[in-house]
Amino acid sequence: MNPADIPGLPPGVPDFLVESGIEELYPPQAETVEKGITEGESLVASVPTASGKTLVAELAMLSSVHRGGTALYIVPLRALASEKKAEFERWADFDIDVGISTGNYESSEEWLASRDIVVATSEKVDSLVRNGAPWLEDLTCVVADEVHLVDDPNRGPTLEVTLAKLRRITPDLQVVALSATVDNADAVADWLDAELVKSDWRPVDLRTGVHFGDAITFDDGEQREVPVEKGERPTAALVDDALDEEGSSLVFVNSRRNAEAAARRLADVTADHLTDDERDELATLAEEIADVSDTETSDDLAAVVRKGAAFHHAGLSADHRSLVEDAFRDRTIKAICATPTLAAGVNTPSRRVIVRDWRRYDGEFGGMKPLETLEVHQMFGRAGRPGRDPYGEAVLLAKDHDTMDELFERYVWADPEPVQSKLAREPAMRTHLLATVASGFARTRSGLLDFLDRTLYATQADDTERLESVVDDVLAYLDANGFVDRDGEELTATNLGHTVSRLYLDPMSAAEIVDGLRAADDPTPLGLYHLVSRTPDMYELYLKSGDRETYTELCYERESAFLGRVPSEFEDVRFEEWLSALKTAKLLEDWASELDEDRIAERYGVGPGDIRGKVDTAEWLLGAAERLATELELDCVVAVREAKKRVEYGVREELLDLAGVRGIGRKRARRLYEAGVESRADLREAEKSVVLGALRGRERTAERILENAGRRDPSMDAVSADDEAASDADGAVATEETETADADQQASLGDFG
Repeated sequence: MNPADIPGLPPGVPDFLVESGIEELYPPQAETVEKGITEGESLVASVPTASGKTLVAELAMLSSVHRGGTALYIVPLRALASEKKAEFERWADFDIDVGISTGNYESSEEWLASRDIVVATSEKVDSLVRNGAPWLEDLTCVVADEVHLVDDPNRGPTLEVTLAKLRRITPDLQVVALSATVDNADAVADWLDAELVKSDWRPVDLRTGVHFGDAITFDDGEQREVPVEKGERPTAALVDDALDEEGSSLVFVNSRRNAEAAARRLADVTADHLTDDERDELATLAEEIADVSDTETSDDLAAVVRKGAAFHHAGLSADHRSLVEDAFRDRTIKAICATPTLAAGVNTPSRRVIVRDWRRYDGEFGGMKPLETLEVHQMFGRAGRPGRDPYGEAVLLAKDHDTMDELFERYVWADPEPVQSKLAREPAMRTHLLATVASGFARTRSGLLDFLDRTLYATQADDTERLESVVDDVLAYLDANGFVDRDGEELTATNLGHTVSRLYLDPMSAAEIVDGLRAADDPTPLGLYHLVSRTPDMYELYLKSGDRETYTELCYERESAFLGRVPSEFEDVRFEEWLSALKTAKLLEDWASELDEDRIAERYGVGPGDIRGKVDTAEWLLGAAERLATELELDCVVAVREAKKRVEYGVREELLDLAGVRGIGRKRARRLYEAGVESRADLREAEKSVVLGALRGRERTAERILENAGRRDPSMDAVSADDEAASDADGAVATEETETADADQQASLGDFG
């Protein structure tokens, strides 16, 4: 099918597609058009990675906008949202405005009503529904990317409930669901009342197999010799072999530590395949990566990037990940060693995918558990890029014949597992039942069950008894904690319940926060950090070897700071959870006491991405705590607000005013303060030479900061930096790195050395 044959598109779009190199649609794409994708028909496309699913989504959205509607594109990850927004902006010449929304869960973001296409995470769309965003009623098309993730116990229920609510708001909504190839795509299509396009077709041939001994054996029985020299690792041999044909490699391992160690080893392999120009490019890239963060992780990543390799995991900052992904797509970086998160939709195709580790640790399982077939197939799908690779190869590693046979049976020849709803899990139900009542989708128990009947879970359940039992248990919990009122069959969200729903909190988190705040007379920052760290919405730091003793001692030293009863040491699980929350809270306290990022990373064994994640989550939860304290008219509102600001800026109390000026940040605020510029007002009056000296002579930075502070004339023309101010600031920074907070605010750093 040619682009000119596609009905319902805005004028000029078919010609644009041809000019972009799309002279003929791929077979799965053509089938979606034949089934009405550009004429408002709902559809599930279950096709392999790199088979043109994004264009299917674009065809649906462009035709929807052409009919006068608004399109919504739902993604599972923030990083993927940014990537898709950039892709869709290629339609700007056709007067298509694209918006993106991924944060601020307490907003209806009415400005999005002016956009033709909105890209958002499923959590953000859920929050928009809860906050009554009126523009959602104008939607004519919603695209759910990676819809097979309804199977994910954490993210799945939100996507499932959100799609059900959007279809309830707009009954004739066109739903386009994009999925990996799964065993029961027909069940997803039945749930969404959609046509199904299911295909195994790929534009680039993908060969899957297992490496054992000195060769890869592929699924069709053919072999490719990849000998492993004495003392060499199979992974290195496979990467070297791909590079001999100018192909990149993506290596999947089961932990961050393994990703970093493997990247260091592979860097010696990739370095031998670099041109002089590539070495120069990588040297520049390595400097950018090192500048992102002061941590050892940042330095380690820069070191391997210089040689053409990289590692990728959740401990990296967003900037780290973005730089690595871009360079890998450009083939400047030749090999990435990654944890499985990189397989979840981000566009990082390679010539060869190597699944080195097919087991990972699972606490509930009690040991190393084999990966799901669908997850491994998602990794496989990263291999082969149209227009760049003549083929793709996905390879598992075996150490013996028995393992080789098992890998063929479990992954190479196996179909992926069927998608199963995880909605009936109680943590998901707590959040979504309260939101369903608070946003008016159901006002009775029977109304709730009727709404849930529109979910995937209901279409898959053999009977309704389990669902009804979970609903009753959750309603009892919401009632007992003051989030809903029950009058017979009637259900009404209380004011507190409405607030909790709009804040996008797990009701159990809200209950923990409310109980803690009610018990607080004059809460300390550590007490508040610990309070939010023990909620289900915060992923706590694990206790490592020796941590229990360290944090037990700290627990008793700081016992008066806690908001709530400290569990007995004999309550093993509860006490361990309390200490894990304390470790997390201590990280936040160190951050808010201006301890350097590299010291924090070293002390807690985390990466810059972990620090940023904990800080962002704490800022959100403390903001929610401030709202709840205000709602309940508690006396601790100011203390909570200050603790939130200190986490947000990463500073001590005296720097809050300065750090609030856009562009300053925690280190610049300290330098300015030690140079005598202690407030926003001081910035408007201080000698420019002093400001410039404290900012290390960076004129453009100084001008921008003065402008943001409201200074009438921020220009630094003919201004020389005050050397004394610069010296004072540098001395202050050195002092900040080693000095401890007051005894009642922070334990001695020696306790954690």
